[in-house]
Amino acid sequence: MKIQESAENYLETILMIDQRKGNVRSIDIANELEFKKPSVSVAMKNLRENGYINVDENGYITLTPSGKEIAETMYERHILFSEWLTSLGVDEKIAVEDACKIEHVLSRESFDAIKKHISGLR
Repeated sequence: MKIQESAENYLETILMIDQRKGNVRSIDIANELEFKKPSVSVAMKNLRENGYINVDENGYITLTPSGKEIAETMYERHILFSEWLTSLGVDEKIAVEDACKIEHVLSRESFDAIKKHISGLR
């Protein structure tokens, strides 16, 4: 399933905050991404309506199975590319920024081939 890059970023951010804090609210996402709360609220409404997240009566956000699958895919790509670029001598800040761009545009087939190649180097 193909979704917009911004939605992938939101889902990945929810996963990362949840791993760090154990729970996620819209304000956490706004703070993490340095976005205004109304923008995040609109995005959360869209993600909820498309079945990627659930929001409980207290405003806590959880990923649905499909949302979690996308978030984990993006996070795996982000980590792999960040670490790989850093190991090649790229400044960590630049590596993280570039990884964030690469993770969204690469096909599954190309990612799997790169992952296999990098694993063979370790």
